Amino acid sequence: MTRFKVAMVHMDPEELPEWVPETMASHDIEFVFQECETRAQLAATAEDADVVWIFGGSHIVTAENVPDLRKCGALIRTGSGTDNIPIEAATAHGIIVANTPEAFNDGVSDHTIALLLAVVRQIALQDRNVRAGTWDRYAGFPGWHLQGQTLGLIGFGHIARLVTRKLSGFEMKVLAHDPFVSAELMADHGVQAASMEQVLSDSDFVSLHCPLLDETHKLIGERELRLMRPQAILINTSRGPVVDEVALFRALTEGWIAAAGLDVLEQEPPNRDNPLFRLDNVVFTPHIAGYSDESLDNSWRFSVETILDLAQGRWPRSYVNPGVKPRWQLQRR
Repeated sequence: MTRFKVAMVHMDPEELPEWVPETMASHDIEFVFQECETRAQLAATAEDADVVWIFGGSHIVTAENVPDLRKCGALIRTGSGTDNIPIEAATAHGIIVANTPEAFNDGVSDHTIALLLAVVRQIALQDRNVRAGTWDRYAGFPGWHLQGQTLGLIGFGHIARLVTRKLSGFEMKVLAHDPFVSAELMADHGVQAASMEQVLSDSDFVSLHCPLLDETHKLIGERELRLMRPQAILINTSRGPVVDEVALFRALTEGWIAAAGLDVLEQEPPNRDNPLFRLDNVVFTPHIAGYSDESLDNSWRFSVETILDLAQGRWPRSYVNPGVKPRWQLQRR
């Protein structure tokens, strides 16, 4: 009988922990790793693999080369975002697209709150002023408060739910819009379901927690930004292209909204002449929200657990194409 094979075709981290191949070997799983940069390399490495593993943001697997993965039953994308994976093509070929959002959920939710507080308390501006020799509290005076204000969430998955729970001490009213989450489930978390228009118009702070899909590309544009309050703050720790940056620049300079905290941008790394960098009412971080002292270990652990689930005939803990008709017969968890 042919052994279950896992082919890792891209790895962001510099080192592969010894325990990863050792764990798979102990479960009689064949494991190979080759950093693939061409279609030919991908085919040579993974055409007979049961699982193709991408650790990071590589676009090596495309809609055109999915048919080359003739045995593949699952693609694993270590991380939460799967915008680098051809989900529609994979689904059409009966391939499950699994991910590992649990490795990053706590970090992203912490960072979302950190960005919000950094903007509200003017932390970055005050730091720059003090380093430049300006000891003046009025040069970066906080113009907002959290207690009793309204937080709006676009998307109500695991990260948004953690943000809600972690901010609960501020006794904020929380509105959320997510077409895939019921009002009853939101209510269970103390959150009021609302239309996107209501979230934008009624919130003091709006935080984005939606994946990057065709439907969410530039979801927040001029129309949406003009719906927001003049004193509102926009936080984005999801994906940069969810926001139209041209419209956002106008919103921040023409007073449609007051400020923003951005961990992600439309182009990464961004051009140094990005006009948003000229603005003091924006706080930036370099797409680091999910990372912490434990995120890398968690990424490896959840990825290997996903592989073991699949090898043992179980559905993975997290996958993004629920409509897939898999090549394998799998048991529900």
